[in-house]
Amino acid sequence: MTFSDIFKSSFLENVTAVTAFDMVIGLLLAFCVGLFIFFIYKKTYAGVMYSSSFGVTLVALTMITTLVILAVTSNVVLSLGMVGALSIVRFRTAIKEPMDIAFLFWAIAAGIVLAAGMIPLAVLGSVFIGIVLLVFANRKDMSNPYIMVIRCEGHDSETKAVEYLKSHTKKCSVKSKSAQKGDVELNLEVRLNDDNTDFVNELSDIEGVNSAVLVTFNGDYMG
Repeated sequence: MTFSDIFKSSFLENVTAVTAFDMVIGLLLAFCVGLFIFFIYKKTYAGVMYSSSFGVTLVALTMITTLVILAVTSNVVLSLGMVGALSIVRFRTAIKEPMDIAFLFWAIAAGIVLAAGMIPLAVLGSVFIGIVLLVFANRKDMSNPYIMVIRCEGHDSETKAVEYLKSHTKKCSVKSKSAQKGDVELNLEVRLNDDNTDFVNELSDIEGVNSAVLVTFNGDYMG
């Protein structure tokens, strides 16, 4: 085979470049690994709004990457053209959570490794990564800051509310304050002693306190 023979290709030769058995095995394994990545993503998600479509995207991305790499490894000319075609692709969707980037790279890497035939590396590596994420991502750190928004009627109720917070939280500091006639709004940074938030109910029952809202920067809402 000469150097020029490497770059000779035809449509009929490309049809048999990848066998049907390789395609089925590769895509099936990619689907299973993608489902595992989706499962880990769902279990470790700690953002404000959970998106099921992003989880489905992880499964599809694993399978698509496997499909592309299977095609690239079967033809040198196609691989050069694929590099040029993918270089002009631009994605404008903003990544809201830093962990989402890790899951995207994980799905892409798993698809590449599977298509390269390194099945044990893809499977065992994904299992190891999943265990690490489950252990560390699900740890609840009570030192994470929260924002407490309090609306009260005047100085006396403000003093009572702040003293109550200082006695029921690990840390409490005023970040901002706005005052109008008969209405004072406080924004305080607090750090909780534990995951019990019943003190917010008791705080709202203090005379002169109209409302009390506790907000976290990375809420645990899933829907």
